[in-house]
Amino acid sequence: MRKTLNLLALAAAATVCAAGAQAASVNLVKNGDFELTSNGTSKQLNEGNYARDDRTYLTDWSSKGYNFVLNGNNIDDTNAKTALALWGPNSYSGRGPQNGLGVSPTGGNVLAADWDYFPGPVTQLVSGLVAGQAYTLSFSYGAGQQVGFRGDNLVNYWDVSLGSSKQQTASLANASQGFTGWHQASMTFTATNSSELLSFMAKGSPTGAPPFMLLDGVSLVSAVPEPSTWGMLIGGLGLLGLLARRRKAAVAA
Repeated sequence: MRKTLNLLALAAAATVCAAGAQAASVNLVKNGDFELTSNGTSKQLNEGNYARDDRTYLTDWSSKGYNFVLNGNNIDDTNAKTALALWGPNSYSGRGPQNGLGVSPTGGNVLAADWDYFPGPVTQLVSGLVAGQAYTLSFSYGAGQQVGFRGDNLVNYWDVSLGSSKQQTASLANASQGFTGWHQASMTFTATNSSELLSFMAKGSPTGAPPFMLLDGVSLVSAVPEPSTWGMLIGGLGLLGLLARRRKAAVAA
């Protein structure tokens, strides 16, 4: 009976610790993998003055620029029903450059954005923040070039902001008809309000040779556990310590 109770207590302590860790890693960004869309045979995102019946809505995000949502079937396939294709193995029915362009590390849809045509960001209002608390923003990113364009893209990066705080990713240099590969970014922001606007704005050069920036797997989580989470973690660890001391005492007796 005593052994059973000890096992139950141990399981409860482990559950408390797991719950605390889970609470500390809740992703506050909705549809950060861009899988949720509606409408649209053209994969260009619907937006204000540029809205059309055939364009796509990206759930939980707003678009102000030349932004698209692509997937593994059409990201570099000029035969797909989309207003955009990027240079890759399937471009021009398999006669494109073998530059390694493909799906992102998380698979499925990716966001593609170019600042050159009519620049504007992709944004989401993030809620559930705690003012004064630090948050870690993580995502996958890369750069490719639109089919039909040539020329080296020497500067390719994302301007990223949360509220009034702004940061940039490392800049990627992309050869003509090339692909930079996928890179990982991690940034720390401190919230100033309970809800703030998260913004991604593609930047690059030179003008006239679209350096499309790619984005996927966006996550925003607390950089440190909240006070309630610390309490659960400490309580769980304390319970584990108590069980260890009782077991040691029982063996000594």
